[in-house]
Amino acid sequence: MIKNKVYLKEIDWPSFGEADPIIYPSATELTERIEKCRQVMEERALTHLVVYGDREHFGNIMYLTHFDPRFEEALLLITKENNPLILVGNECVSHLSVSPLYNNGSLRYERYQPFSLLDQPRDESRSLAEILSEEGIDKESRIGCIGWKYYSRLEFEHHQHVIEIPSFIVDMLRSLSSYENVINVTDMLMAPSYGLKSFLSSFEIAHFEFVNVMASEGMKSLITNFKSDITDFDLAKEYRYTGYPLGCHIGMKSNGNQSIGLSSPVGALIEKGLPFSTGISYWGSNICRAGWVAESEHDLPEDAQDYVSNFAGPYFYACTKWLENLKIGTKGGVLRQLIDEHLPFEDFGVFLNPGHLIHYEEWLSSPIYPNSEEEIHSGMYMQVDIIPRSKKYSTSRMEDGVVIADNHLRNKVKEEYPEVYERCMKRRSFMIDVLGINLPEEVLPLSNIPSLVPPFFLNHKKVLSLKP
Repeated sequence: MIKNKVYLKEIDWPSFGEADPIIYPSATELTERIEKCRQVMEERALTHLVVYGDREHFGNIMYLTHFDPRFEEALLLITKENNPLILVGNECVSHLSVSPLYNNGSLRYERYQPFSLLDQPRDESRSLAEILSEEGIDKESRIGCIGWKYYSRLEFEHHQHVIEIPSFIVDMLRSLSSYENVINVTDMLMAPSYGLKSFLSSFEIAHFEFVNVMASEGMKSLITNFKSDITDFDLAKEYRYTGYPLGCHIGMKSNGNQSIGLSSPVGALIEKGLPFSTGISYWGSNICRAGWVAESEHDLPEDAQDYVSNFAGPYFYACTKWLENLKIGTKGGVLRQLIDEHLPFEDFGVFLNPGHLIHYEEWLSSPIYPNSEEEIHSGMYMQVDIIPRSKKYSTSRMEDGVVIADNHLRNKVKEEYPEVYERCMKRRSFMIDVLGINLPEEVLPLSNIPSLVPPFFLNHKKVLSLKP
């Protein structure tokens, strides 16, 4: 037994089954999202909504249209009545058929060649001023801009007018309307308490379960086939990357890049006795684990041989208490305080928010910060992303995706996606019965390695548990 009744327990890793690809939302689902936007537009007295996206900042356009700009940029314009209009560059025209809205005639498009890459044809587009004017933007318009960030008074005095999308778009909007009438409304999609993307539908739960399974099965493959004395390039092959788009770069830190945060594989040799961390993130998922290239504590440096009892064990315990308090109505500040108390900063160095929302983008926003009054609500998709750091012990990780779902939402998943629901129930049973985590009924685990934390990667069957 380790501190706080945490045990190193030898188990055979469970199998919860593969997930069939659930990728394309229906046009009806997307139309409902557009209509919800229009309701918020009405509440905020907006005449137009302008949503910007590019290859990295694609999540909000993807949410509304299931279209992601590739190589290029895109702009979605939503008014109160007409079908939305999307502006795309040369190469994205052929990609529009990925959108169910476009395919059923509910999404208009126009080729706007300045969104294309440099030196491609530029001679067939109308001007941005002409396009925006035809969509009814004038001096009487009030336009909400959605990019990928919103701001507060902590950062800027007039935060509602701070807009991070390209200036040529914002400048044009302000010239057609006015400075006062062009505002940042990214929060309507991304805010943790009320943003539309913080309320998952049953389809979204099924989709994100599919990508969590894909990512976690890759992590399971890598850990169960873990070897030392090979390069990190060779080890990364064990992820069995499927080709589905990544939400962020594959991370892997060993002896060749240990001091470089967020590093990808660099061709370094994986050596016994050194720390190791890695993560794989398909759109809508991020599965990370961290520990040591070791069979037991005897392979660690002498001053770190109490890694499990003094670091990984307390970390695991704190994460389980976090999960046990992940209930509808719990305030984010309570979860933050729980981690601060169980993992003192001077020993564990948890600097970023202990847990955040995830969607198509790896980090949406977070209700968990000091003194947060924002409450956990049904539909939140939470990343168990609690990152400790130590010069002596390096780190540990239990990073998976979980959804908070009330009885109504759980029943919708059960009715519409029974196999997804069944896998979630099996994972819950494993976490409760095998690992001893008192999981609230509203938590649906999406990962196929739910809370499995092997501190020593060369002995993966030994995992941390609250049960002996």
